[in-house]
Amino acid sequence: MADLSGKTIAFLVANEGIEQVELTEPWKAVTESGGTAKLVAPEGDEAQAFNHLDKADTFPVDVTLADASADDYDGIVLPGGVANPDSLRMHSEAVSFIRHFFEANKPVAAICHAPWTLVEANVVAGKTLTSWPSLQTDIRNAGGNWVDEELVVDGNLITSRKPDDLKAFCEAAVDAFANGTTRPTSGVN
Repeated sequence: MADLSGKTIAFLVANEGIEQVELTEPWKAVTESGGTAKLVAPEGDEAQAFNHLDKADTFPVDVTLADASADDYDGIVLPGGVANPDSLRMHSEAVSFIRHFFEANKPVAAICHAPWTLVEANVVAGKTLTSWPSLQTDIRNAGGNWVDEELVVDGNLITSRKPDDLKAFCEAAVDAFANGTTRPTSGVN
């Protein structure tokens, strides 16, 4: 994988409902590549992860959304889990935080249900992306082009569908974070 020395990556989550493996595998990829990972959440203290519907581990929050600035990060990872992005899209600070990464053209990596927050941030129009299949109508209604592929990279946006796609997702995210840019995949011109 690419070298992320000197890079800091935000992992934005709700305080409950994160799909654990979609947090821990990208986190490991970032830190093993020499980067610094920071857990950002609406509230301090801890974030509760899940293995599908079963409670899993808790993780300490590094920065609350109120104290977070997109300027402090080189990219962002948005883990899935059904409840996690559904909760985040109701937080205007989370939506604004995500939008700032797009405005600064910084890499954004979203997996599974996480694109719900992208829909809420109004950043999917004209983009090709993937997600958990149940989000395809929401993405299309927001002007995005939804495809059913393991990995889709369009501009600064990296997306994957599910935990089975994590290897490709992590590699593409780390590469984008290292370069500060992304290259298209999935038939995107």
